[in-house]
Amino acid sequence: MVDAFCATWKLVDSQNFDDYMKELGVGFATRQVGNVTKPTVVICQDGDKVVVKTQSTFRNTEISSKLGEEFDETTPDDRHVKSTFTLEGDKLIHVQKWDDKETKFVREIKDGKMVMTLSYGGVTAVRTYEKA
Repeated sequence: MVDAFCATWKLVDSQNFDDYMKELGVGFATRQVGNVTKPTVVICQDGDKVVVKTQSTFRNTEISSKLGEEFDETTPDDRHVKSTFTLEGDKLIHVQKWDDKETKFVREIKDGKMVMTLSYGGVTAVRTYEKA
């Protein structure tokens, strides 16, 4: 259930994130900021919706939707995408689609930490968060 993810999470480790952003076509300046920013992610439920708030010195975002329901999202790098949250087993999956492209964020809890695997094209990044 989504309950396992409901907490405030602080980024503690990031692997291959620059290559992931590069693959997405994110510009150099935005990648530089993205690489040094350590966001705090707040995940909670509001009724039957999953809410994901990302807070950082660069930009704050908030998205919410029911599981399985497509919604419009503008990403921190200003892509306009159609997103969907789903639960697959104990993983919270967030898929973004735009221009016949797709990226996927897979969040799972491992040893009390939230591990988010981001994949696009042939590139995979892993970002690890601890409870704040």
